[in-house]
Amino acid sequence: MTRNPDPAAPGIRLCGTHGIAQSVLFDADIALGAAEWTCLLGPSGVGKSTVLRLIAGLDTGGAFDGTITASDAAPIEGRLGYMAQSDLLMPWLSVMDNVVIGAKLRGEAPDHARARSLLDRVGLRAHADKTPAALSGGMRQRAALARVLMEDRPIVLLDEPFSALDAGTRADMQELAAEVLHGKTVLLVTHDPAEAARLGHQILVMSAQEATPWPAPSTPPIRAIEAPDTLACQSALLAHLREVQAA
Repeated sequence: MTRNPDPAAPGIRLCGTHGIAQSVLFDADIALGAAEWTCLLGPSGVGKSTVLRLIAGLDTGGAFDGTITASDAAPIEGRLGYMAQSDLLMPWLSVMDNVVIGAKLRGEAPDHARARSLLDRVGLRAHADKTPAALSGGMRQRAALARVLMEDRPIVLLDEPFSALDAGTRADMQELAAEVLHGKTVLLVTHDPAEAARLGHQILVMSAQEATPWPAPSTPPIRAIEAPDTLACQSALLAHLREVQAA
């Protein structure tokens, strides 16, 4: 079933410099399309995760000089979901309780039926009553993915959300995320050119100087892994990233 874009999903623009002490980490102008997936790639340490943390309003350990705005001029705070590189699961809670923790913290009644459905789709329904310590790294990452999908926010920030998964599970979780987050404004940080080629409406390659657009395939996401335009984008993007890394 085709889902319409979330009317509350705005475009986001981050423009400015970020530095630690006297060193500038990046100087960038990054615009996220409303109700689209933007994939952000680049060498390690260039500031990709920092961009997510700035948009989320989290501490970065440095200073940002610039602006972060939404296209609808409304505050970003309270409208976004965030998945960090670390799963950040509460070790004393069950998987189920971790997935519904947002509602509990807000004093709302958790939608356990929806949570069970999401856990089923990430392959963890049989593990709902276990604590995170009983799960593998990939299972914990899937639990964290279920938690951010459960929040159903119009703006979603994902920091390498599929990195701990095997190839088959990664493809499945990409497809699930693309389905559930269709019509949301999504920023995905990834090191995987294949992931960007599948998922991105917009692809940006970040350096210390700028975030440069990279041509995404002309077909709409999510794209078939084996599609010629997906493979061509993946191959060219990988070659470019290797050049950037070697420079």
